[in-house]
Amino acid sequence: MLRPFKALIALAALLAPAAASAQTYPTRPVTMIVPFAPGGTTDILARIVAETMGRELGQNVLVENVGGAGGRTGTERVVKAQADGYIILFGNMGPMAASKALFKDQRYDPRSDLAPIGLVSDVPMVLAASKASGVTDLKGLLARMREKGEAVTFGTAGYGATSDMAPNLLLHQTKLKATIVPYQGAGPAIRDLTGGFVDAVIDQTVTMLPIHQGGLVTALAVSGPRRIPQAPDLPTFTEAGLPEFGMTVWNAISVPKATPGPVIDRLIAALDATFETASVQKRFEELAVPIPPREERGPAALQKLVDAEVARWAEIFKDGAAKP
Repeated sequence: MLRPFKALIALAALLAPAAASAQTYPTRPVTMIVPFAPGGTTDILARIVAETMGRELGQNVLVENVGGAGGRTGTERVVKAQADGYIILFGNMGPMAASKALFKDQRYDPRSDLAPIGLVSDVPMVLAASKASGVTDLKGLLARMREKGEAVTFGTAGYGATSDMAPNLLLHQTKLKATIVPYQGAGPAIRDLTGGFVDAVIDQTVTMLPIHQGGLVTALAVSGPRRIPQAPDLPTFTEAGLPEFGMTVWNAISVPKATPGPVIDRLIAALDATFETASVQKRFEELAVPIPPREERGPAALQKLVDAEVARWAEIFKDGAAKP
């Protein structure tokens, strides 16, 4: 008769260290995986957030870039990591949602294999042309695509990345042709844009505004419903003549699915406190990155967003027309 009782005691003994660990979390540095090469938007935002989250957690949050496969390599590493809160993901809508529609052989499901912590941003995208291309507005770029087709080149951060999805969506919507040139990260793609080796890039404001403001490229349009204060001269896609292009890019933090509730709560609190920090607010504003309202960035809202985005991109890519 005592055996079930002894079994319960043994189980409690096994679970006790895990419970205590969750309550005292973190006791050592946390690794934040960015599934892209250094220098892109997700990497830049992750480093801003990681520094302040580390202070809130009382431990360093160390950013580690694990690029490859359009963000899927790093994301899969987090999915398979020990669910103790010491490896977290700072990703975006590519590997955290849209890739499920793009890659039928993907070995994780972002809807069920990750536990959401919070939405970090929803960033407008900027289309820019190289100075060498001679293109000065969106109509001119579309006209060149009609004339030259695949001779026109778009640089991207890699197959399946958001900067890769954007020109493919543009081609899908306009029924035009061009050549998509994938790089190992946004940094190399933008470097070749400023060098005149590719004609255009569509990426987030974080990476595109500095080279626009520095006169290194010719920005043509920004996504979203209105112009951004940081570049008031830059028309929206609607103003530039392509109202159907409304793609923005969200970035978010998630952890492995089985992460204990107290650890998740600690991370949520640290992220909320990070957004209340004046230095973070100022840096986000400089980069034209709006901070989501609290009610739109929590775990429930992020899970709903991931579910909706998987469905949305599955619809866009269902006929294969927009695939890279």
